[in-house]
Formats: sequence, structure tokens, C-alpha cells
Amino acid sequence: MEYAEVYELVFRASTAEDDVVVVHRTDRAGAGGHPVYEDDTGIVRAEITPGGEVRMLASGGHQAPGLPVTVRPLTA
Repeated sequence: MEYAEVYELVFRASTAEDDVVVVHRTDRAGAGGHPVYEDDTGIVRAEITPGGEVRMLASGGHQAPGLPVTVRPLTA
């Protein structure tokens, strides 16, 4: 399967603009066998399929991450 190296995750924000987080592919796989992506801080983590389906992963205790409204692969 072909997986993108970088994605933009767009979350609905309560402000005028949506929140965009860039995540990079890691060497880990999620429970579904797809790559785990994370942002530079390591706080935002997601398992993303080649079809753009996302499963957000908690990176710490008491975290309840929401689902992004849009997932966009970024190309170099």
C-alpha cells in the first residue's frame, strides 16, 4: 500500500478559522495496521489509512481527541 508521508488534519475551531495540524508518518503502526502519524510536539497522533480514514490516538492521560473534518495528504 502507498502511504503519504505528511498529512494536514483540519479541525473545526470555535473561532473564525479552523485549526490545521500537520502530522508526519512515524515508524509505528496502529491497531488497524496502518501507519501512525504525529505532529512535531508528539501530542496529536492519528492512524491514517490510504483512503484517508482517521482514528485519533490519545497521547496522554485524560485526552479525548476529536476527529478532524478534513484530512489532506501533502506532497513535496
